[in-house]
Amino acid sequence: MKNLDIATSAPPEATNATAHAAAKAKVGHFRYYILALIFFVTVLNYADRATLSIAGTFVAKDLGLSASALGIVFSAFGWAYAIGQIPGGWLLDRFGAKRVYGASIALWSIFTMTQGTVSLFGTAASATIALFIMRFMLGLVESPAFPGNARVVATWFPTAERGTASALFNSAQYLAVVVFTPLMAWFTHALGWHHVFFFMGGLGIAAACVWFLVMDDPRTHPRMSRDELDFIAANGALVGLDAGAAKDRRRFTRREISTLFTSRMLWAIYIGQYCITALTYFFITWFPIYLMKERGMNVMTVGMVAALPAICGFSGGILGGMLSDFLIRRGVSVSVARKMPFMIGMTLATVVMAAPFAVSNTAVVIIMSLAFFGKGLGAIGWAVVSDVAPREMTGLSGGVFNGIGNTAGIVTPIVIGYVVASTGSFDRALWFVGAHGIVAILAYGLLAGRFKRIELKA
Repeated sequence: MKNLDIATSAPPEATNATAHAAAKAKVGHFRYYILALIFFVTVLNYADRATLSIAGTFVAKDLGLSASALGIVFSAFGWAYAIGQIPGGWLLDRFGAKRVYGASIALWSIFTMTQGTVSLFGTAASATIALFIMRFMLGLVESPAFPGNARVVATWFPTAERGTASALFNSAQYLAVVVFTPLMAWFTHALGWHHVFFFMGGLGIAAACVWFLVMDDPRTHPRMSRDELDFIAANGALVGLDAGAAKDRRRFTRREISTLFTSRMLWAIYIGQYCITALTYFFITWFPIYLMKERGMNVMTVGMVAALPAICGFSGGILGGMLSDFLIRRGVSVSVARKMPFMIGMTLATVVMAAPFAVSNTAVVIIMSLAFFGKGLGAIGWAVVSDVAPREMTGLSGGVFNGIGNTAGIVTPIVIGYVVASTGSFDRALWFVGAHGIVAILAYGLLAGRFKRIELKA
């Protein structure tokens, strides 16, 4: 971890704690309403991804799916989500977050609802193929979501608040589990698994309507005060991105795009995101099934138990973002402030490898809670992308980052399904998941170097 050098003075984009607090006291806080909106949308985003993990045991029984076949169905989302990241980021840069992200919300809600109809496709083989296609389309239309979140945060928040803002929307994945896992478990138990998909899709349609009513660029938003706009613009917010997208639909050159694939710093960030995403996909796909199949819990118990690690992950995510921003305001370099919670968090995440040795279910829950607290603490990658991406390519940069990271959504479910099917146990699968924490530490500690914004050559 030789790259973790504390700067002797504040970085150019950072402000000291006193000046920042004094400036904030004089301006409005409408940007936090925007953050609340993307937080709520992201909660629904992750809840829609996790519907199949809750209903998976019952869907597999009705459709006659083996563990390996269910793993392939789970991976359908990951394939499409990874493929769609770069086109999704390009669309965000070209047409802006309001239109592209809003359309994404509406479309993913429709494809969530359609998954509740797979039983109508007759034979088990036809229903399985239909479910794979629906999950694939769900992943494809969700692909602009997180690059869109990063773009909105970069647009609306100054540097010294960006870590907390990014941590909040990223931590929505845990709140999705806390709020919706018990609810979806109840729907599955009381009404049948089909109703889970119908309910979640309906909520998403309502969220899309709210998005189009509220979202806009800070320079043109009617509820944004001039004082708040001046404050965020003077402290690192990239205001005007969506307004610029509407007026100047620039085409990037091959040399500019290649910058995103030739930077050692960016590849370290991509690897770190891949590793965190592997942990995420274990949690939203196989974790509930692990608790039912390996630990003998029923679906209602799983709905409650799965919320405990999620609460820890949410807490860790908020703490990681706040710690990172606090360090920046205290004069620590952006590089150190972003790396510190990541390194600590990934160290804690590796304890998932101890779960096979746990005798009691209580011990398993404690281990998973600690691991997901660490995963949350280390989930600082979106703030890093907002800090280092070329200004003109925030959407595309986020797409590349999330696209490479989400190849873990393809690999992880398939590998776990294969290991479980071939060994009859989750032990080696858990070691596989935990090892990603070690790889992430090496990427940020040895490969990344100093974080700084990449400037495109004129």
